[in-house]
Amino acid sequence: MHLIALGEIDSTNEEARRLADAGHPDGTVVWAHRQTAGRGRASRSWNSQLGNLFFSMLLRPDAPPAQAMQLTFLAAVAVADAVAEALPAEAPVTCKWPNDVLVGGRKAAGILLESATGPNGALDWLIVGIGVNIETHPPDDEVIYPATSLHLEGAAINCSDLLLYICTGFQHWRRVWERHGFVPLRAAWLERAHGLGRPVQVRMEGETLHGTFADLSADG
Repeated sequence: MHLIALGEIDSTNEEARRLADAGHPDGTVVWAHRQTAGRGRASRSWNSQLGNLFFSMLLRPDAPPAQAMQLTFLAAVAVADAVAEALPAEAPVTCKWPNDVLVGGRKAAGILLESATGPNGALDWLIVGIGVNIETHPPDDEVIYPATSLHLEGAAINCSDLLLYICTGFQHWRRVWERHGFVPLRAAWLERAHGLGRPVQVRMEGETLHGTFADLSADG
């Protein structure tokens, strides 16, 4: 991977998008100490304070767009593995569908995928944006889902080390995915799945669905 480290940027996803349009290759990583316009799922703003980790990976996977979306689960497993390694052994680290990593049931990391296709419908690029609360986290009254930080949960780790661990884990799981498909990745994600077998709410645009989180389908 090729790392581009920045002091401040509007959004690492936006910078990765600009680099993608300029022809930068697969494996380009954009890391910023601070974002002025960070965002999460559904265009919600992402709290981007100094001391936390914000980065985006530019990927050009050789896969159809629907299959490439499995990289959401790949990123979640890589982040969860790195976070669990940094925390005390008893700290419960889980993956919340579709794009969060929790510690003790509170959000410690979020993942945002964005993509573009070419004129023929083939995938042109995919950006995986990752934010991890290391030193600080937003208070409960400012967020939809309760949050936490790694330092609060007992981890002694900095941004650069956690970035290295996540990228190393991502490369490992990407090789597994490319060689063996989604089956081993699905199993790894389900081992950490938050709320499996329990009631779940899925907030869609304009409606909220209620049901039971029974399983993850064979294609994700």
